Amino acid sequence: MKRHGIAYRLATLILSCAFVILAAILGYNYAYSRAIILRQSETNSRHLAQETASRIDSVLLSVQKVANNIAYALEDTSLSKDDVLKLNKRVIANNPEIYGMAIAFEPYAQEPEKLYFAPYHFRSGGRIAFTMLGNPDYRYFYMDWYQIPKELEQPIWTEPYNDQGGGGVVMATYAVPFFRHENGKKVFAGVVTADISLEWLQDMLDDIHIFDTGYAFLLSRQGTFIAHPNRKLIMNQTIFSLAEEMEAPAFRQIGREMTAGGNAFVQIDESVFGTERYLFHAGLEYGGWSLGILFPKSEMLADVHRLSNVMTLIGLAGFVLLALVITAIARRITKPLTELSESALQIASGNLDLMLPEVDSNDEVGDLASSFKIMKTSLKEYIANLTNTTAAKERIESELRIAREIQMGILPKLFPAFPDRTEFEVFASIEPAKEVGGDLYDFFFVDDTHFCFLVGDVSGKGVPAAFFMAVTKTLLKVVAEKGLDPGQILSKVNADLASENESCMFVTLFLAIIDIETGETRYANAGHNPPILLPCGGEPQWVPPFGEPVAGIMDGMEYSTKTMTMEPGDILFIYTDGVTEAMDPEQTLYSEDRLMRTVAEIPDRLAPALVKTVNDSVLRFARGAEQSDDITMLAMQYCGKCKK
Repeated sequence: MKRHGIAYRLATLILSCAFVILAAILGYNYAYSRAIILRQSETNSRHLAQETASRIDSVLLSVQKVANNIAYALEDTSLSKDDVLKLNKRVIANNPEIYGMAIAFEPYAQEPEKLYFAPYHFRSGGRIAFTMLGNPDYRYFYMDWYQIPKELEQPIWTEPYNDQGGGGVVMATYAVPFFRHENGKKVFAGVVTADISLEWLQDMLDDIHIFDTGYAFLLSRQGTFIAHPNRKLIMNQTIFSLAEEMEAPAFRQIGREMTAGGNAFVQIDESVFGTERYLFHAGLEYGGWSLGILFPKSEMLADVHRLSNVMTLIGLAGFVLLALVITAIARRITKPLTELSESALQIASGNLDLMLPEVDSNDEVGDLASSFKIMKTSLKEYIANLTNTTAAKERIESELRIAREIQMGILPKLFPAFPDRTEFEVFASIEPAKEVGGDLYDFFFVDDTHFCFLVGDVSGKGVPAAFFMAVTKTLLKVVAEKGLDPGQILSKVNADLASENESCMFVTLFLAIIDIETGETRYANAGHNPPILLPCGGEPQWVPPFGEPVAGIMDGMEYSTKTMTMEPGDILFIYTDGVTEAMDPEQTLYSEDRLMRTVAEIPDRLAPALVKTVNDSVLRFARGAEQSDDITMLAMQYCGKCKK
């Protein structure tokens, strides 16, 4: 992996945090500004739509009032033909918002001899023109503007239309039915219409500017475009047909909401117009029309984007400046550390006479430089002390190795021990837990026919146990050669060991003397583990302990001697507690039961094979766990003809 210095990591960490903070500020500023612009745009478009709708509604309301008043006046049956014509013309002259007005009577209602009587005054070329509606090609009493108010008996606004038989322009008509009383009954007499040209609506909406490309449009009650910047749509398409062409179901739903007269601020995705846009629509109070204001999202958020770009540039410039300052500061701080690191490397290589760099700063770096100076001095002293200590330790280890060699040298370890004697075979092994241990074994002839063998375990470990073991072994051999019984031997050795035993060390011993001609075996036990007797062809069994104490503690102890006869092929297996108390990594003991099972399963009952098998079993059980005690084993096999 590539190595990076403290200056690099410090600068990277600080700049990363600064970058995260900068990104968070820019992101929050953009989101907050965007939300403000959206709210302001919605508010502005709402106000603009309401203002425009109010202007349109005021015109429509004044038209409605004029038409309603004329219809009320026509209920007077005394008005003559000339009065009707004068009234119609005067109303047009006094109400510039009205494009044309007709007073259409029922057939034969005004003049009994005439089917049609519908005077129509309208504006044309800066003057008030007149025409009389009604002819075989234009039967006005079948027109919607006449039939619908007649049937409903209430005023209506018609859908915008192109009036070819009247004013000849695109208009919308407010039609009011009027009635007269004949013979006490209310009788339908005709319809008063007030027409408004849609040109003034288009001019009004053209004056509405929303950002760069936003615009306003007007829909009729049925969704027909009444006013729109695209003149081709006016009176030719509805919002529903346009949605069908654009394959935009969402736009169709907006059309339903607009024709229902609802007010809403909605977002239109880019699938409709190619870019995301916002639409505010509001229903008019009169006429059943709906006003829509449409503008692109990108233009609405243009100021936010410009502000965000400027802030981003300022932030990046500040970030670069901060990076330069932090890098310079980090290098200045870490330069002494770099020099100290190089000095430490030379000190580690052994150059303790190196002159450390001078650091004048009164901070942690200065403290570190002072610590380096103290460390260099301390290292010199420590190395000098360590050299002396190491030399002393090496001497001790050398002496321990020599002591081990001496200890092992006093134990018989050449096997077969007596190759010229066929009456028996003896085999032993020892594995100290430390460099030197306290276990011992020995075997030797007391005379020509009596053979002595023993195993002992001194308390403790190390050099003291080794010395105690050497003394014990020497005493045992010296005393045994006097021809005493095993119990007498242990009693004598115990007395010698217990005298002046200020360290209170002790030893467990099992000692036996066998008559190699008869197999008679006399033995004594000073607190040692019970040996195992393996009869030839029989099951192994414990040699019962005497319950007598260890040797070396109390002077004057007397030990007993017991006798047994070994048959040819029998083996007496003696061991120390290092075998049964060996532990695995889980601190489980090897145990006497496991030892007995191992001994019983040995196929070849020979002294060397027995010792080797038990030793291998203990090693497998321990699975590499540290040895806690000396492991010593001795197998004595009496030879001869085996009994079946």
